[in-house]
Amino acid sequence: MLSSSSTTVNSLPLKKRLCFLLKLVCFVSSVLIFCEFLIYYVVIFQCRWPEVKGGGHMGKKETSTSVLKAIILADTHLLGEIKGHWLDKLRREWQMERSFQTALWLLQPDIVFILGDAFDEGKWSSPQAWADDVRRFRKMFKYPVTTELVVIVGNHDIGFHYEMTTYKVNRFEKVFNFTSGKLITRKGINFVIVNSVAMEGDGCAVCRTAEAKLVALSHRLNCSQQKPNHSNKRCSDVEKLPASEPILLQHYPLYRKNDAECSGEDSAPPEEKNIPFKEKYDVLSQEASQKLIWWFHPRLILSGHTHSACEVLHAGKIPEISVPSFSWRNRNNPSFIMGSITPTDFSLQKCFLPYESRVFTIYCAAGALLVILILAHFQLLTPPFYFAQRLISKHKAV
Repeated sequence: MLSSSSTTVNSLPLKKRLCFLLKLVCFVSSVLIFCEFLIYYVVIFQCRWPEVKGGGHMGKKETSTSVLKAIILADTHLLGEIKGHWLDKLRREWQMERSFQTALWLLQPDIVFILGDAFDEGKWSSPQAWADDVRRFRKMFKYPVTTELVVIVGNHDIGFHYEMTTYKVNRFEKVFNFTSGKLITRKGINFVIVNSVAMEGDGCAVCRTAEAKLVALSHRLNCSQQKPNHSNKRCSDVEKLPASEPILLQHYPLYRKNDAECSGEDSAPPEEKNIPFKEKYDVLSQEASQKLIWWFHPRLILSGHTHSACEVLHAGKIPEISVPSFSWRNRNNPSFIMGSITPTDFSLQKCFLPYESRVFTIYCAAGALLVILILAHFQLLTPPFYFAQRLISKHKAV
């Protein structure tokens, strides 16, 4: 009887330690689950599809069928085998995968556009490295059959103009079914896909092919809109398209001097806004920009490349939205654009992802609380005056 009682007393400290350890595991697991999974739902759940201005005059059934819901993001920059550290890859790819999959699940878009630089090292990756990058991209950005994904080429996918080759362009086209001068028409809305890297204007083989396709597409669109300056004879053999002014999708922005006129919390930092942009490197040349405006007379232009947000007007009436980077490696506050689009109108809304600094703050606060709990459990948290008193008494004893 006495021995049984002694065993029970001895087992109490062990049970307390196990109970405390279990509580710590639950606490750490809860923080990890929230910061690495639930936080994306909490943040993206707050985003709402914008209403098209004319939507109030349409019934619910008509609105749902005639409005195209599009998500637009840019510059994911999946790291490659040369510059990508495995830990950096793991962290950034998990963040983007969770954000993208959460957005698809919560928002259920009809179509998603990625405006170039899907990869960071496509411009110099070997066939094996390219295949691995594509495999990881498809895992991260997988999508249901109810959603369409359109990926546009950027300079990091095939190289700047001086690095661009037919092989790299064909490699990208094969994976993403991309063609410069390609027209995508959904719900009567015309989207024109542009390989802005090929808008160099120097007559290179890739450039000539890309521009020829754009000119032919421009003719078809202008004939479809039945503008008076196009005679019936010129348009008689042209297959008609929906008479909707197109939306241009490309990687490079049209020409602008700098980002000085850009505003918003995700615009370029103040110290960078007045730095002049280099034509054919940071933005398209003035000549190429003017060509695209002349050819298509777009109602909206969407671009990426700068990693920062900006909204400018071209020719005093054509808005261009530069979409910031979707990767936390490039920004503390990544975001994407939600667009409600009809053949005659559109409305855009920005959806921010979790701020990385806030996630880091949560981890720091949780770590500090964890240390306090451990110290309190082992009774190592002594009030300062008791600690001082002990030091003094020890000094006197000596």
